[in-house]
Amino acid sequence: MDELDLLKKDWNKHKEQRTLTASDIYKMLQKKSSSIVKTLFYISIAELVFWILLNTLPYFSSEDYKEKLDAVFPNDTVFTAITLFTYGVILLFIYLLYKSYQSISVTDNAKKLMESILKTRKIVKYYVLYNLIVAGVSLLIGFYFAFTKDPIVSEKLEHFNNNQLMLSCLIILGTVAGFVVIIWLFYRLLYGLLLKRLNRNYKELKKLEV
Repeated sequence: MDELDLLKKDWNKHKEQRTLTASDIYKMLQKKSSSIVKTLFYISIAELVFWILLNTLPYFSSEDYKEKLDAVFPNDTVFTAITLFTYGVILLFIYLLYKSYQSISVTDNAKKLMESILKTRKIVKYYVLYNLIVAGVSLLIGFYFAFTKDPIVSEKLEHFNNNQLMLSCLIILGTVAGFVVIIWLFYRLLYGLLLKRLNRNYKELKKLEV
């Protein structure tokens, strides 16, 4: 039984002190919610650093990787625009989380705190959905360019019959779907537990409002 449960138990035993204890519970919920959003904020920064390292280190350390990437994205402008847009979305996500953290930390109103919690949950869910869509589309585009720009692959595809082409497409779609599911599971593990705790705080706040 954690500190919040003990405080709630004491609240039920001493109803004559309900106003004071409700205030105490609110402060604790505010503190816990602020801590959760702060953790989400730090995770988002770590994720940004991870993706930057994952994309830049192989590009500058491996000529083979650089050649393959240049073959898939022959236009440097397109690749740069996609990269900047992706990082821009992550930075926007970090900024919105920081604003949510500030809002939760300074509010002294239960209703506003509940609204901030709901807003934070929506931000995280939209961000995860965006990443899943981008991952799926990027993989499909990558496969398309690999098959059309790589001379070895293109030559092999020319000798495929319709059944082989259909099977290849199904394998590609299955690979993309599997990769997207893995990313979804990763985000569910990374953000899901924190969002559940945040949702629990929201439900407790709702009880205080009744």
